Amino acid sequence: MKHFLLSLFALALLCTGCNQSNKINLMEYKTSNPEGMQQVCDFLSNCGYYFIATTEGNQPDVRPFGTINIFEGKLYIQTGHSKNVAKQIAANPKIAICAYNGKQWIRIYATLVDDERIEAKKAMLDAYPSLRSSYNENDENTAVYALTNAKARLCSFVDEEVIIEF
Repeated sequence: MKHFLLSLFALALLCTGCNQSNKINLMEYKTSNPEGMQQVCDFLSNCGYYFIATTEGNQPDVRPFGTINIFEGKLYIQTGHSKNVAKQIAANPKIAICAYNGKQWIRIYATLVDDERIEAKKAMLDAYPSLRSSYNENDENTAVYALTNAKARLCSFVDEEVIIEF
């Protein structure tokens, strides 16, 4: 587990130095690999929790997440705008995700795009109704992010690495 967490921190270092805006037109963004995106979504869902790495200045910051959802052909995660993670994503939308299911692990590199549409927020909250005690699609706090320019690496100790881009 120690090596797993150290690897996760190393992934976060790869995200440093980017200060690009994460305001792109999501309607123009189309995944070229919906089957691969579904495979990544299923892997993360089956893990229950995954770790997302962002940066705070030049320092990596890692925390567990549990939301993952496909909406309108895009893979989404969710948090609150009031949280430090949302502020870090606004400053640097490049992130790394890592999860382990006991046999395989996945590392995902992506750029997050904040989707402020009520429909996207509602889809996430409908997929995770327990979040409704803290979030509402009509509030200013609920944040949903689409993963764009995503590259996932599915690894194990016995099988060849599988690379999935979407």
